[in-house]
Amino acid sequence: MQKSLFGKYLRVTMVIVLASFIVLGSVMMFVFSQYTKSDKRKLLMQNASSMASITSSVDITNNGAPELLKIFVRTFSLNIDADIFVTDLEGNVLFGAYANSTSNIGANFTPQTQISADIVKCASEGSYTGDGRKNGIYDTPYYVVGVPLYSAAETSSSEAGGENSARVPVGAVFAAMNAASLTEYQFAALQMFLIAAAAAFILAFVVVGLFSYRLVKPLRQMSAAAKSFGDGDFSIRVPVTSNDEIGQLATAFNNMADSLSGSESMNRSFVANVSHELKTPMTTIAGFIDGILDGTIPPERQSHYLHIVSDEVKRLSRLVRTMLNLSRIDNGELKLRPNDFDISETVLSTVLTFEKSIDEKKIDIRGLDTLQPMQVHGDEDLLHQVVYNLVENAVKFTNTEGYISFNVSDSIDRIVVTIENSGSGIQSDELPRVFEKFYKTDKSRSQDKNGMGLGLYLVRTIIKLHGGDISVSSVVNEYTRFSFYIPKPQEPPKLKYNTGSIPVTVPVEDAVISERPKKEHHGHKDNKEPDQK
Repeated sequence: MQKSLFGKYLRVTMVIVLASFIVLGSVMMFVFSQYTKSDKRKLLMQNASSMASITSSVDITNNGAPELLKIFVRTFSLNIDADIFVTDLEGNVLFGAYANSTSNIGANFTPQTQISADIVKCASEGSYTGDGRKNGIYDTPYYVVGVPLYSAAETSSSEAGGENSARVPVGAVFAAMNAASLTEYQFAALQMFLIAAAAAFILAFVVVGLFSYRLVKPLRQMSAAAKSFGDGDFSIRVPVTSNDEIGQLATAFNNMADSLSGSESMNRSFVANVSHELKTPMTTIAGFIDGILDGTIPPERQSHYLHIVSDEVKRLSRLVRTMLNLSRIDNGELKLRPNDFDISETVLSTVLTFEKSIDEKKIDIRGLDTLQPMQVHGDEDLLHQVVYNLVENAVKFTNTEGYISFNVSDSIDRIVVTIENSGSGIQSDELPRVFEKFYKTDKSRSQDKNGMGLGLYLVRTIIKLHGGDISVSSVVNEYTRFSFYIPKPQEPPKLKYNTGSIPVTVPVEDAVISERPKKEHHGHKDNKEPDQK
């Protein structure tokens, strides 16, 4: 397919070039042929007219042609390479010179002695033109022109009498040229055009071939890279050698390859993490249960280990819940169930669930005592998951005897929650990626032994579903701060009524209800009357 694309492009281009040469050559040869014919006919006419003027000064009908006049005729004939001859009105050839016929036919040429009276009459009355084989004089294709010939006496009287004096012709002067001489001239021009066209065609073939190869080469490389991607090798990239559409396509292809490579790496890391997360609690649970069943664990210690088993079961439950939420998000099945609740209470209750871990690391909790009740409109369970994940990360990555601070603020159109913790922080080059699926900043698992790189991805997705957003800032070895906001629901516009001197603000919905027809209120009143009785 790749070769056929190169071949198709090359063939189509060459066909277009060849067709252009054919059309250009045809038009050029047609115009050139018409031009040469017209030019030769004009030249023959001029020389025939000049010869007629010279001949008219001599009375050749009675005294014959003097030798000097014959020399003039031969000179004209040689100069323009044409046959020139003079006839009387009966068509008898009086004298002439045949340089063109002699050069083309040779010694076998026999000059004409008699011309058709009709042709002489046509020439003597104005002019005569014969083209090709229909010249009426020669048996072979000739271009022939004829002009009238006047006697010397008639020419003098005509000049004395002015323009109104009629001149009577005494014969005709003909000039002729073999069509083969023009054909040879045209053929020579055609040969030069064909040579130039062939050279241009070869040059165009080479240039278009190289251009087509360079044009198709990136596509071949992309095809080979795509096959490698199918085999699981995402390391191949396409060189970007231009800034045109092909270069833009190569850039987009390389970006796609980087994305696929990153996704493949994250997927493999995710599989490894999930396998580890599933294997560790299941091994723990199986070991402790087997120890209880076979009596290895004494009865007085069974309660302790059952609590460990319970914690591991909860850990598995959280893992499965996270995977289900992730699947629902990817499939677009996660639906919000919004209601109004206190986000400050959610933060407080979430922190209390990590009390044991906080006490073990001697973390200083700041800001809880100053939190004010803040009502938000959203899915309480999902936003609790957001706060839980952020607090869990804060507790997990806070250094011993560090701090975690909380702040919930109210602005014009949103409720903002900020959670900040001390610790090692996040590198600046990793900040843009912390919300990506499966991405983990602690790849060594030195601090995050249970994480899978899904918590912050879920956090951002849930907040986006609520129409909010989340941001992160960090200074290495100082702090990490996560801040998200939930937009407030838009309140319906209110109308103001003046009841006396006190303006009353009424929601639009209530205002509409209050302006319903009074018969509805009457009906409501009528319904109450039986109760009063």
